[in-house]
Amino acid sequence: MMKMMGKLKEAQSKIKEAQEKLGTIKTTAESGAGLVKATVNGKKQLIALEIDKDLIKPEDEQMMKDLIIAAVNMALEDVDVLAKEEMKKSTEGLIPNIPGMDLGGMF
Repeated sequence: MMKMMGKLKEAQSKIKEAQEKLGTIKTTAESGAGLVKATVNGKKQLIALEIDKDLIKPEDEQMMKDLIIAAVNMALEDVDVLAKEEMKKSTEGLIPNIPGMDLGGMF
């Protein structure tokens, strides 16, 4: 029982360490053939946004909003995959792989 508790503490430590590393994972996605670029981190935070100067016109406001939303959503999808891979690497061998049990929600 003590050995299992030790493994659990080790797993908790590794998970915390991996969660802290999520802030260093970054991905950038673009929409509108590169007119809008959004960069997010593994904590699902938008950290950078680039908008082509040709888009900044009052009459193009709705198109610009749509492109920004598309770029941010693509970046968030990409970083979600990267974050899950990082968490899997960090906890490999510590948490048993039980079919049907998804621990992805913990991260």
